[in-house]
Amino acid sequence: MKTKILFSFLLLMLPAFLFASSVITQLDGKVTDAKTGEAIPGAVIRIPDLKIVTISDKNGVYHFNNLPRGTYLVQVSSLGYRAIAESVNLSVASNHNFQLQASAVEVNEVVITGVSKATEIKRNPVPMVAIGKSFLDQRAASNNVIDEIANLPGISAVTTGPNISKPFIHGLGYNRVVTLQDGIRQEGQQWGDEHGIEVDQNTIDRVEIIKGPASLTYGSDAIGGVVNLLTPQPVAEGTIKGAVTNSYGTNNGLWNNSVNLFGNNKGLVWGTVLSSKVAKDYQNPHDGRVYATGFKEKDVHLMLGVNKSWGYSYFHATLFDDQQDIPDGSRDSITRKFTKQITDADTYRPIVSDKELNSYDIPVLHQRVQLYRVYNNSNFVIGPGNLIVNLGYQYSHRREYTHPQDADVPGLNLQLNSYTYDVKYNYPLGNGYDATLGVNGMYQDNKLGSNSTDFPIPAYHQFDIGPFLVVRKTFGKLDLAGGVRYDSRSFTGQAAYIDTTKAYFPQLYTGANPTNANNVTQQFSALSKTFSGATGSFGATYNFSHAFAVKANIARGFRAPSIAELSANGPDPGSQIYHIGNSDFKPEFSLQEDFGAFLTLPYVSASMEIYNNRISNYIFQEQELNADGSPVITQGYNTFTYVQTKAKIQGAEFNLDIHPVSWLHFANALTLTYGQNLGNGSPVPDSLKYLPFIPPLHTHSELRGSFSKGYKSFRNLFAFVGFDHFNAQDRFFAAYGTETYTAGYNLLSAGLGGSLYNTKGRNVMSLFVEGTNLANVSYQSNMSRLKYFDNAAVPAGVQPGIFNMGRNITFKLVIPIDFK
Repeated sequence: MKTKILFSFLLLMLPAFLFASSVITQLDGKVTDAKTGEAIPGAVIRIPDLKIVTISDKNGVYHFNNLPRGTYLVQVSSLGYRAIAESVNLSVASNHNFQLQASAVEVNEVVITGVSKATEIKRNPVPMVAIGKSFLDQRAASNNVIDEIANLPGISAVTTGPNISKPFIHGLGYNRVVTLQDGIRQEGQQWGDEHGIEVDQNTIDRVEIIKGPASLTYGSDAIGGVVNLLTPQPVAEGTIKGAVTNSYGTNNGLWNNSVNLFGNNKGLVWGTVLSSKVAKDYQNPHDGRVYATGFKEKDVHLMLGVNKSWGYSYFHATLFDDQQDIPDGSRDSITRKFTKQITDADTYRPIVSDKELNSYDIPVLHQRVQLYRVYNNSNFVIGPGNLIVNLGYQYSHRREYTHPQDADVPGLNLQLNSYTYDVKYNYPLGNGYDATLGVNGMYQDNKLGSNSTDFPIPAYHQFDIGPFLVVRKTFGKLDLAGGVRYDSRSFTGQAAYIDTTKAYFPQLYTGANPTNANNVTQQFSALSKTFSGATGSFGATYNFSHAFAVKANIARGFRAPSIAELSANGPDPGSQIYHIGNSDFKPEFSLQEDFGAFLTLPYVSASMEIYNNRISNYIFQEQELNADGSPVITQGYNTFTYVQTKAKIQGAEFNLDIHPVSWLHFANALTLTYGQNLGNGSPVPDSLKYLPFIPPLHTHSELRGSFSKGYKSFRNLFAFVGFDHFNAQDRFFAAYGTETYTAGYNLLSAGLGGSLYNTKGRNVMSLFVEGTNLANVSYQSNMSRLKYFDNAAVPAGVQPGIFNMGRNITFKLVIPIDFK
C-alpha cells in the first residue's frame, strides 16, 4: 500500500518538471471607487487561472510579479462593492486599474468547473451556482459538506443519518452526479445508499455546482450534474495564514475541531488541514435519541506546490477515516424504545440503555470508510494556450461490521483502487474564438476482502475514456458555447463462489472445483461489458446590460450502468436491502433543455430558471413482493431489483433578493421538481407513475442584516432568520411499498455572528451561531432513508420510521492565524 502511494506521488509530481517558460511579465494598478475616485484598501485581486491572489494596500495599489504572458480573467472584490471580472492581456499591458461600484449585491461569480479557463457565471450558458467560504461558515450546524449546500435552489440530498448525505441535482443523484475535489473525481462505492461523500468539510473553501448534464467535460456519471468541492486558493505571497476552528452542536453533542495553515514564499506554496469530528446519537421529540446515528471522523489534508512564470503545479494528499454507526430502526413492540442486535441468530433484542444512547462510543455494529488520496493539479503555459493536467489516485476501503459476537469480522469488505486522468489544452483561436481539446477518464480495480461475509457486488476492473472538443465564441454581448464528446466504459467482472458451510459466516470459495464442492454456490458469474455513446451541448448567453441577461442551453448526457446495477447479488447491511442487478441493461441517455433570466440591480436581484429533462433507459430499484403482497425476504433483508424505464424530470427555480437598505437582505427562493415514469410503451399504473427520491416543492425565505463596518472592535456582523416550507410529497413511487406519502412541514432557523478586531486592525476571533429546527418540529423528510427504518409490523396509529433531527444550536469559533 505504501509503495503504491509513493509511486503515485512521484507520478503526479512529474508534470511540475516538464515545462518551463522564460517569457514573464508583471501587472500592477489601482483599485478605486467608481463614483468618488477614492482608493479602496483591502480589495482582493485574484487571477483564478494562475491560482494567485494579492490585496490592495492602503492606497488601493496592487502588484503581481512573474506572470506568464497571455490573456487572463482578473477578479476584484471588496465588501460593500459589486465584484467585477475583466480580461487583461498581459502580452500588451502591465498596468490595469479597476473601478468598483458600491452595491448591496456583491456577487459576480467566477467559476472554473466545467471549463478550461476561468469564466463568469453570467457569461456561461450552462446552469451553475457557486458559493464561497462565508456561506459555508454561516452554515455551522451542518454535519457534512453536502448538508451545507443541500438547501440551495435545485439542490437536495438523500441522507442516512446526520453524517451520510448524497447530493441530488434536479431530482438526480447517486451515480448520476459526479462529486469532485479540486477537479478530481471522488471515487468510493457511490452506489451504496449509506455511503456518504469522503471529503472533510473543513478543507472546503468554495463549492461550484453544474445543474444539468455535464457529460461533455466529465463523461459518464455526470448526467445529472457536478459538485466541485474546492480547497483554499494559495495565500498572498510572503504570508502565512490559517485558523483554529472549534464547533459544538447541542443536539447530538457534535464536536468538530480543525486547524489549518497555508503559506506562500516566493511562489513555493504549502498548506495543511487537520480535523476531527465526533458525535453521539441525535434526538427528536418523536423518537428521543435515535440509536446508532453517531460517528467519529478524522481527516488530514496536505498540499505542496509551486507558482512560476510557466504556470503552476500542486500536489495534494488526503486521508479520510470515518467510523459510522449503522441504524436499523428496530424497536420494542410495546414501549417503542430502540433495540439492538446481540447475536447472529438474532432471536432476542434487548432495549438500548440510556447510557448507550448518550455515549460517544462506536457500537460493535458499524461501518468504517477510509479513503487515501493523492492528486496533482497543473496548468502549463505553452505557446498562446494552456495545458491543464489533473491526475489522481485513490484507495477506498469500506468495511461494515455486522456480526455482534465477532466484532473484528467485517460483513462487507470492499477495496477500490481508482486512477483518474484529465488532460486538456485550451487554445485562443482569435476573433473571439476559444477552443479546448481534451481527454479524461479513469481505471478502477475493486477487490473483495477474503475475510468478509457479505458480497453485494463482484470484484471487477473498469476503464473509462472520453475525448472531447469545446468551442466558445464571443460576439460582444453574446456568448456561444458548444462541444462534442464520445465516451467508452468497459467492465470486467470476476466470477465468484461462496462457501455456506458455516452459518452466518459465508466465505469466498477459492478451491479448484467450485461447481462440485459441497455447500458452495455461485454468487456472481463472469461479466464483460462495454458501453459507449456520443454526447454534446450547445448554449448561448446574451447580456443585454450589466443588469440583465438571459441563457439557453441544450445538452445530451450519457451514463453507463454501475457495477451494482449490472451484477449486484447480495445484502448490504448498511442499507437494509438485498440488491439484485441486471447484466442486460443499456446505458442511460438524457436530453435536457434549460432557460434562465437574471436581473441584478444595486438593491434588487432576481432570477428564473426552468428545465426539461427526458431520460431513456432510466435505472431504478423496485421492491419484490410475494403473491400475497408481503415483501420478499432474502437473507433477512427486503429484496430490491434494478429495472429500466423512460423518464421525464421537469422543474423550475425562482429567486428574489430585495435590499430595502444596503445592510438588509430579504432573500426568497422557490424550487419545483417533478419526476415522471413514462414506462416502456404500455400504460403506467398510478403506483408507478412517479420516480423515487424526488424532492417536494420547497420555499426558503431569509431576512438578513449584514454590517461589515460593525461597531467599534466588532466587524462583519450579521444576523438572520430563515423559514423553510416543504410541501407534502404525494407524488411518490408507491409500488411495492418502495416509498410512502410524506407530510409537509415548516422549519425555522436563525443565526448570528461577527468578528472581533484588536487596536491594530487585526482579526482576533470570529463567532458563528446557527440554530436549525428551532421550533423542534417532529418531521420526516422524503429524502431521508431513515424514514423506512422500523420493525416489519408497527402498531396501529403509529407513524413508522425514524424522524429527522430536532432542535440544534451550533456554536463555531474561528481563531485566525496571520503573519508574514
